[in-house]
Amino acid sequence: MCKTRKQTGNAVPFETIKTKVKNNIATLTLNRPEVRNAFNDVLIAEMLDALEELAAREDVRVLIIAAEGKTFCAGADVHWMGKMAGADFVENFADSLKLADMLAALYRFPRPTIARVQGSAFGGGVGVAACCDIIVTSDVSHFSFSEVRIGLVPACISPFVIRRIGEGRAREYFLTGERMSAERAYEIGYVNKVVSEEELDNAVDKYVQRFLIAGPQALGVCKKMLEDVTLMPLEDARNHTARIIANLRISEEGLEGMNAFLEKRKPKWTSEE
Repeated sequence: MCKTRKQTGNAVPFETIKTKVKNNIATLTLNRPEVRNAFNDVLIAEMLDALEELAAREDVRVLIIAAEGKTFCAGADVHWMGKMAGADFVENFADSLKLADMLAALYRFPRPTIARVQGSAFGGGVGVAACCDIIVTSDVSHFSFSEVRIGLVPACISPFVIRRIGEGRAREYFLTGERMSAERAYEIGYVNKVVSEEELDNAVDKYVQRFLIAGPQALGVCKKMLEDVTLMPLEDARNHTARIIANLRISEEGLEGMNAFLEKRKPKWTSEE
């Protein structure tokens, strides 16, 4: 069983990922290029620890998920899959719950998230990107839910992918395992932006700058609202959303934003370093 940084202490460096924070921008980079950034139990545990650490930092206003090498993420590591094939149901269930927890932590990250997808993403790698608010990819990228071709299903990633592209599209690509081009992924609403490989960083930065001029608190509230309201009956949503906007109007950030607008100046958070 792999030990998490919580168990060993924060002085222990990450083995499978890299993190950095600069100018309010956090970057979490998958760092297993030798296996096309395929994930195993160590990477899953380290990503969960990193996401929790970054979420607790007040100076983080945007999170970028990136990857080293030519492939964003090839899905599950074959050696890890082989090990779990020899385990019983209890072990496999516990292991799968850790993956589900990591994906949920990324999906519910309290600041805007951007997946910078170069190369291709398969299986769980497609799910990791789907948990982000924005996906920017290169025009040579491909995506595939290939699990059914080896007798498995895209189970833990399914709640996030279905929310992103809808049940109809998910049925088509989950059941066939068909590979999608970047253009097709854009057509079905999975990807937000397709650019050349040379323009990938510029495209990501444009989204970052848009997020940095928005109210930090408002962005977090908006993300939570999007998750909650999607599943609410209209009558419940009526009261819930009215309460949200009423609270924000009297909040420090809301008052600063409205005063800045009326005074034709930039709000204070846009000048934060």
